[in-house]
Parts: sequence; C-alpha cells; structure tokens
Amino acid sequence: MNTVVIYSVISLSSIGVLAAIILYVIAEKFKVIEDPRIDVVNDLLPAANCGGCGYAGCRNFAEEIIKKESLEGFSCPPGGDTTMQKIAEVLGLEAGASVPKVAVLRCAGSRTNAPQKVVYDGATTCAYVHMLFAGESGCPNGCIGLGDCVESCKFDAMYIDKESNLPVISDTNCVACGACVKACPRAIIEMRNKGKKDRRIFVCCINKEKGGPAKKNCSVACIGCGKCVKACKFDAITLENNLAYIDYEKCKLCRKCAPECPTTAIVELNFPPRKVKTEATAKSPVAQKDKQQNEAQSKEESKDNN
Repeated sequence: MNTVVIYSVISLSSIGVLAAIILYVIAEKFKVIEDPRIDVVNDLLPAANCGGCGYAGCRNFAEEIIKKESLEGFSCPPGGDTTMQKIAEVLGLEAGASVPKVAVLRCAGSRTNAPQKVVYDGATTCAYVHMLFAGESGCPNGCIGLGDCVESCKFDAMYIDKESNLPVISDTNCVACGACVKACPRAIIEMRNKGKKDRRIFVCCINKEKGGPAKKNCSVACIGCGKCVKACKFDAITLENNLAYIDYEKCKLCRKCAPECPTTAIVELNFPPRKVKTEATAKSPVAQKDKQQNEAQSKEESKDNN
C-alpha cells in the first residue's frame, strides 16, 4: 500500500514538474517585452479612461504614442495641452497646440418652447425611448431629457435642469471627451470650438422637418427659411434638408445671422447684449457713428479669429 502511494506521489510530481517546464518554455518563447516608456507616459495621463482621445483608455493611448514615436494627431481632452507638453518633454518630441473645444447642446426644446403633448411612463433611458416614439413634445429630433448624456459624463460637467428638462453643460468642467456625444441617441450634442472669450454662435436645432410641422412642435425650431444663409458673408452657413448649420471653422462671429432668424433658433453665447435701437435713433449721427464703430469692431474680431 505504501509503495502505491509513493509511486502516485512521484508520478504526480513528475507531471507537475514537466508541466512547469513546458509552461516556462512557452512563456519565454512568446514573452512580450514592453517598452518602459509606456508606464512613464501612462503616469502623466489623467487616468480618466474617457475615450476622448479616440483610444480604449489611457494606457492604450500611451502605447500608441510610443508605437508611433510621434505626438502628431494625438490629444488628451481632459489633460489638455499641459499634459501633452509634459509627455513631449519626457519623450523628446514636439507637441502642437490643440484648439479648445466644448460640448454644445443643439436643442432648445424646453417645456416652454416645446410643450408636452403626451406623458411618457416607462423605461427611463433616452436610448430606449428613442426607439419607441418621437417624444413627449412630438419633435422626432428633440432632446428626450432622461439624462443618458449626464450619466456618461465623468467630469460632473452636465445636469438636467428640472424646469426646462434639458441638459445644462458647464463650460468650466467640460473637457470635450465626447462621451456625451456618443451617449445621445439623437446626436443633439456636438463638439465645437470654444471660441475667443468663449463666444459661440450656432443653430440650436437639428429638426429636419418642414417649417410648419417643426414650428408646431417647437416654437424656436429652425424652419429652413434661409435668411441666415443670405446674411452670412463668409459662406459659413449651409441649408440642407430644411435645416441651417453654422460651420464653426468658417464663422467669424460677426453676429449678422442671429437677428435674421425669425424663430430665434440661432443662439449667441457669451456676447455683450445688443443695443436696442428705435427707427428714429437709428438715423441719428450718434447711431451712425456707433454703427461704423461696431462694423469696425466686427472686422477686427474677424481678423483675430482668423
């Protein structure tokens, strides 16, 4: 009996040793030697793993940088230019400056502008509701307001306003990671250049219905009249499928388009308030002088934005 036990122990031990040798040989043969610089770059990144860089997490981002031996085309939205500059110094590379961007909500369909026609009672995710029906206001492209975008944001840059039922984006906290853009089933959120002094002009609507149905569901919807297109001297506005769009790369922030919009669908952010002029004062010498000064200022701002 003792002999059987001894032989069993020896056999099992031999099998274990043989398996260990085989595993060791395989591990050595297929061993991947990782560049130590990957860890260095990874430690400099914010560890947000937001995907804003276009890669699957910060480590994958670091691996791609080391693999390409260049920072061209790479950017870290949460870390910004400061982080990219630190990486450039460590690797002995050059980092170009990126244009700051921010998330923008292209829908003004609040409870006031787009009143409820039905009351929804069901699953509380925008993705699910989007597959079921147009929405409580009847607008098939409007914000659903259940906060999928807010849930996706890791930087506390968004919240749902209880009065308007629309998401509010914090310019200060937003790092332009793009998570909210991916989370929105109706593509209402867009990344746009922050602009000089955080000034931006955009069409706050994505509804492509004709003017009548669009206006019926939302009082501030774009009706595709084309007046803004005619007002723009920089070919920054296009009209397609009953919807106007302002190209932020071409826009000079001259503010000529917004007053032409009959539904106030064009939004101007962080600009000084416009001066209210009556017909009588508009023809006065002072008003004419102010007009010339404003036009000169607009030209200067256009040059600066170029």
